[in-house]
Amino acid sequence: MGTLYYGDNLDFLRRYVADASVNLVYLDPPFNSAQDYNAFFEEKDGKMPHTLIAGADGLKYQTYELTGAGRTATGETGKPWRGFSPGGMGRHWGNSHATVDEWAALGLIHFPANGGFPRRRGEHPFVAEDRVVTVGDVWTDIDRINQAAKERLGYPTQKPVALLERIIAASSNHGDTVLDPFCGCGTTVDAAQKLGRAWIGIDITHLAITLIKGRLRDTYGSELQMKVLGEPTDLAGARQLAAENKYQFQWWALGLVGARPVEQKKGADGGVDGKILFRDHPDPKQKPQSIIFSVKGGGVGVKDVRDLDSVVTTIGAAIGVLLTIEEPTKPMREWAANTGSYVSGFNGQKYPRLQLRTIDQLLAGVTIERPSGNVAVDETFKKAQQARAKVQEQPRLGL
Repeated sequence: MGTLYYGDNLDFLRRYVADASVNLVYLDPPFNSAQDYNAFFEEKDGKMPHTLIAGADGLKYQTYELTGAGRTATGETGKPWRGFSPGGMGRHWGNSHATVDEWAALGLIHFPANGGFPRRRGEHPFVAEDRVVTVGDVWTDIDRINQAAKERLGYPTQKPVALLERIIAASSNHGDTVLDPFCGCGTTVDAAQKLGRAWIGIDITHLAITLIKGRLRDTYGSELQMKVLGEPTDLAGARQLAAENKYQFQWWALGLVGARPVEQKKGADGGVDGKILFRDHPDPKQKPQSIIFSVKGGGVGVKDVRDLDSVVTTIGAAIGVLLTIEEPTKPMREWAANTGSYVSGFNGQKYPRLQLRTIDQLLAGVTIERPSGNVAVDETFKKAQQARAKVQEQPRLGL
């Protein structure tokens, strides 16, 4: 059983978590990093090669980092080797150039075909069944999440789930409670769920809460037992959130419809607060279509519908949706009804081009009219891989 909480972690811990009720705390707070931790969907350039590669003999070989964290201003390990400079990545060579040259002469350096950074190749083929890892206090066998990783969700501080599985398995037992008070995209609670631990995840943004809920439901389906606290459950709660924080309200409202927030500077949204991407054409090479959203937490009028209509036309979106706390006026409904339809590329079915939805309707289960299911493929968020729970216990010392 897991508990996911939106809000200040100190407040939640004082009010809901009893003393001595947590067995393991994992936390990775943002500190004062000058990083915008609400910018969840920024794409970073640069690709890292896979951990396993295919050799000339057709067998798989493990590869390893040739560099270590930290830039070296002086000395050989900070200088380029064969045109590759680790300093640009904030790293340094882990061995002398002579040693790396020796490995290269023996064919033990892997140079990715796409020009990526070289890696040390294992001398012998990789056999998963025979692999034995002696874990010390520096872990180099768990690779970072690269651009092609299947578990990658697009969250800038996402950790490999294998890392959290190791920490949790080594530091707790089945049925213990694991707490992450800065749970971000939910890797800690995902690993805890998989290993049969109870868990508590806390984050102060509705963006994170929405992402975690989707990740866990995609991964565990009907097996998941989760309680969510701190989110509005009625119109009064939604009004309170909108009054307290306009942007948190927007992100929460977008989560009700499965939309992705649009990265933007506060106050300069151009009328678009979120979007849903979907493929709605038999030809997979066609670009995905978009549904754009405008969220209003205060008074609304026909100008809001006209503005959304204009943006839909300008950017070529398939559908525009206005989400409001207040009931739309009659002129708003009339304008939306007269803007025509979007026609599905799969089956020719028509959907209203402009749609109005209130928070009350969304909380009652009213959805957006859009191509979905077997008709169109939703590409708004990257989906987490499905998984089943497994049991791993903390090793016992032979004393």
